[in-house]
This record gives sequence, structure tokens and C-alpha cells, in this order.
Amino acid sequence: MKSQDTEAALAAWVDAPVDGGGTAGERLPLLVAQNGVANERAALRLFARVHPVCVWLPATHLEPGVVVANGHPHPGMLHLGRYPSGSDDTSRAIAADLTAAGFVAPVRDDVMRWKYGKLLSNLGNGLQALLGRDIPEPLAERVRAEGVAAFAAAGIAHTSPEEEAAERGDQVRHRPVDGEERSGGSTWQSLARGTGSAEADHLNGEIVLLGRLHGVATPANAAVQLAVRQALRERIPAGGFPLAELERLIG
Repeated sequence: MKSQDTEAALAAWVDAPVDGGGTAGERLPLLVAQNGVANERAALRLFARVHPVCVWLPATHLEPGVVVANGHPHPGMLHLGRYPSGSDDTSRAIAADLTAAGFVAPVRDDVMRWKYGKLLSNLGNGLQALLGRDIPEPLAERVRAEGVAAFAAAGIAHTSPEEEAAERGDQVRHRPVDGEERSGGSTWQSLARGTGSAEADHLNGEIVLLGRLHGVATPANAAVQLAVRQALRERIPAGGFPLAELERLIG
């Protein structure tokens, strides 16, 4: 599930009874392993114990029941902590279980800083979903630059690409499976599966929201939001949105 599914999932689980008394929202830790940074705040309204997870996990899910894991030698790196900050014994116990299962699972008191850094890289997800692999570099740079400017205006700390690369090292490399490279990222996969929804409003839309709150212009990210919604409505296939139309929307 992705960020657009959070509200319904929280409502479905918050009042579920738990053995020994109480409800899930009162007693159970909730791990938020989604792209974007809005899910944790939404979860904390209903769940007392929220654990953000910054997910670096290259995988492909295009047909029911089939997930292709492209990460090697570890399938993914999952940073864990508590929201809004810190970590606890639950964070460390879950990290130990993930490590035993073959993942790299660092525990970070500043896990949201890592999720904000991941968000900057995820701003390209919508571009890939719309245009495929042929994304003009200046356009990708503009989308990211708007995000960096919005974070600076809002006083939001985030990791840098250099810090992230040093953290990953060679622990989670992309590899082909059955001779095929990974087709595309999570937003691309949503369009390819024809799910009818995508996460752009919680990725590029987060930058647009921050820009509007802090007086930073974000036309490229706003255009990506609009174009992804158009692609969903009109059932434009993944990678099939006209570049000229996207450029027109940016203005």
C-alpha cells in the first residue's frame, strides 16, 4: 500500500481489539514503510507508537502474487526509528529480526531526516511514470531543486545524495532477475498495473504544499502532480505521457 491508502488503513485498524485488552491504536507499534513524509503525522493522530521506516528496496510488483526482488547482496536497506524522533527497544528488536531475514536495518534517532532525503529522490518517480526512462536531465534537476528550496525555506533537515551513497555502499545493488532489469519505480508500477491511483500527490505534492506554506515557487512539481492525475484518469500507459504536454503544464 502507498501513501494514498493510509487514511483508510488507519481507520480500519485503529480500534481493532488486542489480546489482553485495549485497541491496536493504543497498544501496538505501527511501522510506516511508505514513500513520502505525511504518513507518520497522520498515523500519530490515531496510533500512540509510530515507527517510520525509510525504505531502500528495489523491487517490482506488476502481477498479483509476484514480487521480483532486484536488490543484491541484500534485498533492501530499511532505516528504523520513532516518530517524531528517537528510537526504542521495539525499533531495535524489529531491526534485529529484519537483519536476521537478510536486510540491512540501521536504527536511527533521526530517521525522518533520512525519509526527507529519500523524498527528494522520489520526486523523480512521477517523471519516470509519465515519461519512462527518457527524462531530460534539466527537468529532473528542476524538480529536485524545487524540493531542496522548499525544505530550506521550511527549515527541514535531510540527507544528501553523498551521505546516502556512503550509507548504502555496495550493500543493495540493482541486479537483473531472469535476465531482466527492474522495469521502473513504484509510481511507474502503479500506472503499469492500472491501479487507478498513484502517490504523486504525496511526493511531488509534499513539495507543492511546503512551497505554498513558505512562499517557494514549485511549478515543476505541481505539473507532475497534475499530469499523473491526468494519466490515471485517461488511462495513459506508463511512460506514454507527451513531454511537450508536461512542459506546457510547467509553463
